[in-house]
Amino acid sequence: MGKSLQAFFLLVTSCLLLVNCRKKQWEEFYERPGSLEPPIYQQLEANGNFKQLLSCIDKAGYKNTLSAAGFWTLFAPNDSAFNNDPEFKTFLKSRNISDISAIDPVTAQMIVQYLLVYNAFEKDRLDDFQSVTGWVENSAFKRRTAYYTGFYSDTTLAGQPVKAIASNRNNTTGTNYYVTSDNNNKYIPFFTSDYFSAKGLSSGDYNYFYPTSTYTGFNVGNAKVIQQDIAAENGVIHFIDRVVTPQPSIDQYIKTKPEFSEFKKLFDQFMVQFVLNNDASRRYQVLTGSSDNVMVKVYNTLLAFSPNNENHLKLQDNDGQREGWTMFAPQNDTLMSYINRVLLENYPSVSSLPLPVIADLLNAHMWQSTVWPSKFSSTYNYLGETAQLNNQSNIIDKKILSNGFFYGTNKINEPNVFSTVYGKAYLNPNYSIMTRLLNYELRDVITNPNARFTIFMIPDSVLAKQGYSYNVAGSEWRFVNPANGVLSINDSNRINLIRILNSGIIETPQNELNNLGTPGFSGIIGSFGSEYIRFDGNQIITAGTKDRGLTVTFNPSQIKTAKNGKVVYLNNLLFFSYATIAKHLEILGTPTTSEYNLFWNYLKNSTSMYDAANSIITGTVAGSFYTLFIPNNAAVRQAITDGLLPGTAAAPNFTPTGTAEKVMVEKFLQYHILDKKSVIADRRDEGAFNSLLKNSAGDAVPITIAYPGGTFELTDVFGRKARLVNSQSNQLSNRTVIHLLDNYLKYY
Repeated sequence: MGKSLQAFFLLVTSCLLLVNCRKKQWEEFYERPGSLEPPIYQQLEANGNFKQLLSCIDKAGYKNTLSAAGFWTLFAPNDSAFNNDPEFKTFLKSRNISDISAIDPVTAQMIVQYLLVYNAFEKDRLDDFQSVTGWVENSAFKRRTAYYTGFYSDTTLAGQPVKAIASNRNNTTGTNYYVTSDNNNKYIPFFTSDYFSAKGLSSGDYNYFYPTSTYTGFNVGNAKVIQQDIAAENGVIHFIDRVVTPQPSIDQYIKTKPEFSEFKKLFDQFMVQFVLNNDASRRYQVLTGSSDNVMVKVYNTLLAFSPNNENHLKLQDNDGQREGWTMFAPQNDTLMSYINRVLLENYPSVSSLPLPVIADLLNAHMWQSTVWPSKFSSTYNYLGETAQLNNQSNIIDKKILSNGFFYGTNKINEPNVFSTVYGKAYLNPNYSIMTRLLNYELRDVITNPNARFTIFMIPDSVLAKQGYSYNVAGSEWRFVNPANGVLSINDSNRINLIRILNSGIIETPQNELNNLGTPGFSGIIGSFGSEYIRFDGNQIITAGTKDRGLTVTFNPSQIKTAKNGKVVYLNNLLFFSYATIAKHLEILGTPTTSEYNLFWNYLKNSTSMYDAANSIITGTVAGSFYTLFIPNNAAVRQAITDGLLPGTAAAPNFTPTGTAEKVMVEKFLQYHILDKKSVIADRRDEGAFNSLLKNSAGDAVPITIAYPGGTFELTDVFGRKARLVNSQSNQLSNRTVIHLLDNYLKYY
């Protein structure tokens, strides 16, 4: 029994010793290291020069936060900054605070939270972007702060007061504009020499926004960092010489600027909705005890960005570190003068303007990226255009805000969709169908301000008279045949209209049609659809208008000028031809006095080259382009004399019976047809081009086009030359031009 008790006491003693040893080891392992720097709060306290900041921290309720474990970056203004910074005093005055000592807890919280950045960053890492794949050096100039606006009071367009919260995402789908778990935290900007060097920026880009500050290569807002990289137990401190106060978002800032109220009104009237959000409402009701619902202020999907979104595109969680929005806002009189002069030329009021027009006007002033003052001409807006503004004479207000840059302007950044020839249709409701057709393929082409065009306009009324219409509700292209009243609804109607439209889109890099409408000014020119039109005074001729016996004219006094060309208002459509090439050649060649007569007779009698039942030249395909080079009668007789065609010069044999003679005719005809290419004498096509003729190896036999002395000239494979008989050339056909030559082309 005694031994048992002795063993028991020995066991208990051993256990106590083991526990005490382990407790000591535990405490030693987890004890705060003696070498660890004090927390942020205690360091500021020990320094002695941050009494005002500490007072704000206390009022804001952040003493415990900055005294405990954490991972923060604090930009800390010293007492001198609080006492002497004129911009800080202006900030206090805007909040009706007369003295530093009178700063209330709400204002103190704003100040502290905006100076407090999530995660600890020394200067060398601060300007590196935290991407999903790792650090990207020298590509960031902002960091997310602890400050956010949260719930606020707003007013709808109808004047109804609402409790609101800002969108925290761009509205790209109509539903993805708000994420409940995201507070839409604001960003604080900083400016380092490494970042500026990487982006090609200079001190001028900084001082443009902060003219009373000195750029040092490490600035935060309007402040300079006077001591950096102070390590703390719970983060890093950078001492600054001014109090950087919370900046509004673009959405918040423009509300306070009455000189840009008309620009803001366009957003309010056309691009903003307040949408009830149940999650936000519940959170607000729990926090405040109120029964009010909360509305999210939502911007339209047509816009480049939502001006109240602090998160940038959010393609990555931290993309707001390296980019922000940019808005150029024209002042009221500038904007209204432009709207009245340009946008309302054909509309009765702003409210009657189509929504896309409003969106284009706004987006011309909105960038999804940061436009630095020195980069106006190299940074592209949502429409793919640069700022057509002078950063000195055209900017009347400039501000780096929490989610981007803001520039107030005395000039419109006019979009190309308004200023170019495209705008003459786009901004006129009487040309809605033409605009819709242009948007398929040609909008990006004819809005290029560096190209030049002449556009023949197609009004809705003329289209309607010819049976064409568009049903918006059903997205249907309709055609009622004027001859029989039969309705067709199919995409071929759209395709036909695009072909008509293309015939009236003329690229004129040398202002080739500047004298259009002048008596005696005539010629031929190629269109965007690779077809050709002819002009003579105030008349425009296509193959289709000639087929129909139409005289399509315009009033020269009504021609209008745009940034990149002219627009001409016609009285009818530029119809294309449904006839075959052979049918047009038949019309030209049937008269016995015609210079096309002999060639036509050889063609129409060649069973291998001509399908008489369908009036088709063998080897040609509907929808392809061709050029017919027709030797005149004298040249054809010479070809007969030279043994290239059957018969005699006095008596051509159009109906040979021998195989060899038939082949002669076939080769002769084929070699005078340029395959898949329409050509006129405009110097745009030079070199060798394939004919329909094939050699023994099956390769196309070429014809060479050149301009010796500026004159159009053809050369065959034997080096023989032929030129156009200009007075009888340029005959229009179905995607084809027919020319008369003064010589024949020798085949082999």
